[in-house]
Amino acid sequence: MIWKFEGGIMNSWKPVLASAIVSIGIMISGLFLSYGYIKGNIHERYVTVKGVSEKNVSADIALWPIKFVSTDNDLTKARAILKESEKKLFEFLNNHSISNNMISIKNIMVKDKMADAYRTDTPKSRYIITETVLVRTNNPKIVVTASQDIGSLIDSGIVLSSSGEWNNGPTYLFSGLNKIKPEMIADATKKAREAAEKFASDSNSILNGIRRANQGVFVILPRDPANGISEESQPEKKVRVVSTIEYLLKSKDQEN
Repeated sequence: MIWKFEGGIMNSWKPVLASAIVSIGIMISGLFLSYGYIKGNIHERYVTVKGVSEKNVSADIALWPIKFVSTDNDLTKARAILKESEKKLFEFLNNHSISNNMISIKNIMVKDKMADAYRTDTPKSRYIITETVLVRTNNPKIVVTASQDIGSLIDSGIVLSSSGEWNNGPTYLFSGLNKIKPEMIADATKKAREAAEKFASDSNSILNGIRRANQGVFVILPRDPANGISEESQPEKKVRVVSTIEYLLKSKDQEN
């Protein structure tokens, strides 16, 4: 039997054949791409773990601003009262082992109430003088002890003020962070690896190097966290760092 194809019929099949060839080509390309993606995932198996290191530390710097005031209708008398309060304050601090070289006078402010354009009556005391003394020491313990005896200052006749800035009592700082960083980073890295090894063991895998690592940020926290109490107001603190590490994994079957 002899098959004959007329030119018109053959031409009508050409678009169909071309479409079929393109479709087959796309399918084959898709198979190769799929294989490459799966293969890439096999080689990029990894686990993300975190290692936490914490260390309790004590503040090594204390800053204690003390603000007190005097009032009088006579500026000279108000100043004399302030000088007497300053003398009593220095004696109080000296008695608590805070020497004069740890004390500095930060500022003295004078307010004339008669100069207030918005006053509605004649003030009983025209002048208000405010002085701020700052204690700075590398021995925070003496500030802790002295600040707990602040009531004796009031008993001596000193009028303390808590208005404006520096009104939250002593501030305790820790400046030794750089000294403990290497030790804490090593500890966090060790704990992260231990977590990764446990995961690898449970998944019939072994660690195959580090894919990515993030040291994390060091933060200083209060050792005993409580609502409304800041870290800086507590002499005892906790330093924390969290390292995030991605470890590549390899199946134990591929080990050999």
